[in-house]
Amino acid sequence: MEKSGHDPYRTAMVALDLSQMDDDLIRYAAIIAEILQLECVLFIHVARSLALPKDLLEEYPDLLEPLGKSIETSLNSKIKVYFGDSEMDVQCIVKEGQPIDEILKLSTIKNVDLIIMGRKNNLEGSGIVSSKIAGKSPCSLLFVTPEYNLTISKLLVPIDFSHHSAMAVELALEISEVDHSTIETIHFYGVPLGYNKTGKSYNEFAGIMKKIAKNDFGAFLKKHSLSPGLSCEYVLSEYGKYPERTYDYAEKNDVDLIVIGSRGRTDISSLVMGSVAEKLVYLDGEIPVLIVKEKGENMGFLEALMNI
Repeated sequence: MEKSGHDPYRTAMVALDLSQMDDDLIRYAAIIAEILQLECVLFIHVARSLALPKDLLEEYPDLLEPLGKSIETSLNSKIKVYFGDSEMDVQCIVKEGQPIDEILKLSTIKNVDLIIMGRKNNLEGSGIVSSKIAGKSPCSLLFVTPEYNLTISKLLVPIDFSHHSAMAVELALEISEVDHSTIETIHFYGVPLGYNKTGKSYNEFAGIMKKIAKNDFGAFLKKHSLSPGLSCEYVLSEYGKYPERTYDYAEKNDVDLIVIGSRGRTDISSLVMGSVAEKLVYLDGEIPVLIVKEKGENMGFLEALMNI
């Protein structure tokens, strides 16, 4: 029996951008922190510049307090609403620089297990930033939308029977044990090109592929010592359409959180599920997405970023 190796999450970092969504992110972070029994939550805001214009300071000399300190004070007042009675280590950090770079650097320096970010629907560029973070992050990520449910009653885990999918299932089980939510797993399968050369019809070969998927699911549960009570929905889909079909299924089945494993970029043959995860956060959707990564998989990129 092989366990996937999912380690408990101890530290989360929440990226705030001084928008109206900050309150939602802080509140959702409090829920997740309780579910995952986190030890530390870091709130970070990265401003491209913390310098006030000279003309503004001359006209309003009372603004001499450093802008970073002012932002930190404002954010701490919001954080206190949801974390005021918490025994967790809660910190607020305001930095200057490029948001994506600083978030990724700090996640490494602080040994972060989970990054929590907002995902604004219908906002130009939001999906691109989310997708870039999803691809480069060295740890798991949770993307929260303004339309999230406070109560997580149903989780959906897309799986491809890999080690990373097992990690996602284990984390979903961990969440469900705390909030008593239900878990559904879904597997997309397709009919390979050239099936007609076998003398089988499309539907006949689809049946063969589904049977193989069912056998693989049983082996997957056994290999990773997962609950034999888990069930799987098998969905026939075109290759490349998995992200859209995942969201469609989640919306039709009232899913509150999508949990998906994402493989690192070190193995070209392992990019399919990672690509699906990145496209999920790029799509306009109302359901939060939790991307589960094996910690440190993208360290090569981060070492270059940090000039190590």
